[in-house]
Amino acid sequence: MPAVPILMIDDDAELGAMLTEYLAAEGFETTVMLTGEAGVAAALGGGFAAVILDIMLPRIGGLDVLRRIRHASRVPVIMLTARGDNVDRVVGLELGADDYVAKPCYPRELVARLRAVLRRTDAASMISPSVLVLAGIRLEPDGRRVTIDGQDAELTVTEFNLLERLLRAGTRVISKDELSREVLGRPHEAYDRSLDVHMSHLRRKLQDYGADDTLFETVRGIGYRVRQD
Repeated sequence: MPAVPILMIDDDAELGAMLTEYLAAEGFETTVMLTGEAGVAAALGGGFAAVILDIMLPRIGGLDVLRRIRHASRVPVIMLTARGDNVDRVVGLELGADDYVAKPCYPRELVARLRAVLRRTDAASMISPSVLVLAGIRLEPDGRRVTIDGQDAELTVTEFNLLERLLRAGTRVISKDELSREVLGRPHEAYDRSLDVHMSHLRRKLQDYGADDTLFETVRGIGYRVRQD
């Protein structure tokens, strides 16, 4: 099997070299960029299956790098954040990051998160490819495409998979734990707001494209479902 190309944007050259060696043994080919400017250029140049992005970068910070990447690309992005820094994590998720790993970075956890993100990227090919349509929203799993009233909607990998899972569930309530396992690749924990942030971001994007942002309702204490009229 060919190695999976990964981009790492981190000014810690020693960490980059260590992770490059570790990831190579796990089937990944890592390109390391030490500055935000170089990282943005590489990410937007294409060819990478995922991006590992450190929040703390010189000159152009990680959140600004993420913003620039998301302006033009849907490539999955995993943030490296300071342990316990919930503010950076939430802001990063709001800006379109797909997941995060806390520093100090444990290579086994990073590999698990990478594989989970890549599985979610390919999730559409693993389930029914039929087109899903609801209230002006058209989701095409095979082409990883969403249109709203005929206009292409730019969603991140996680937002796409969350929308697809909700559309497939219909008016059945789908629990946060089920969504977290299937969309984020991990069990839902009581104080983990990641899923709520992704849901909020998805609703806001639907509204921006002219769809009804109340289409998906929150079932308090359980999860979400398509609104019952």
